[in-house]
Amino acid sequence: MRLREPHPPDGPSMSGLVRDCPPLDANSTYIYLLLAEHFPETCILAEDAEGLSGLVTGYLPPGRPDTLFVWQVAVAARVRGQGLGRRMLHALLGRAALSRVRYIETTVGPGNRASRRMFAGLARGLGAAATETSLFDAGLFEATDHGAEPLLRIGPFERPVVHAAASHVC
Repeated sequence: MRLREPHPPDGPSMSGLVRDCPPLDANSTYIYLLLAEHFPETCILAEDAEGLSGLVTGYLPPGRPDTLFVWQVAVAARVRGQGLGRRMLHALLGRAALSRVRYIETTVGPGNRASRRMFAGLARGLGAAATETSLFDAGLFEATDHGAEPLLRIGPFERPVVHAAASHVC
């Protein structure tokens, strides 16, 4: 498994992977092109012999260089259950560009048990507290059946050590 930063040509495959990973919100390919162009240091892709197998998209909220907001984590069905999501998050946190990050924030719907387990495991592995507060109520999503998006916050934590096995991470 190779972990690396995304590049704009990855946009279509990033979009396709997210579409294949319900309950993630499917977005236009354009947003993934923008993420790869503008935020490659806060996003990561995992590739294997069969192609794109995972991604994490995120950014540093304006004025908060100590916080990584994780927007989406997607893992292809063929590699689920192997800890790839958590591995990508640890690799991201090991990047020099994110050396000031001491908190992770994300929104995870109450019914997304797999993501909730992954982030709970990440918090345990980082030796950090995880708290949940209200962020976006369901009513903010207009006339869709989209549920509420509570905010999960993990931290503070110390910067993880990147192991030699992850030395190929960009």
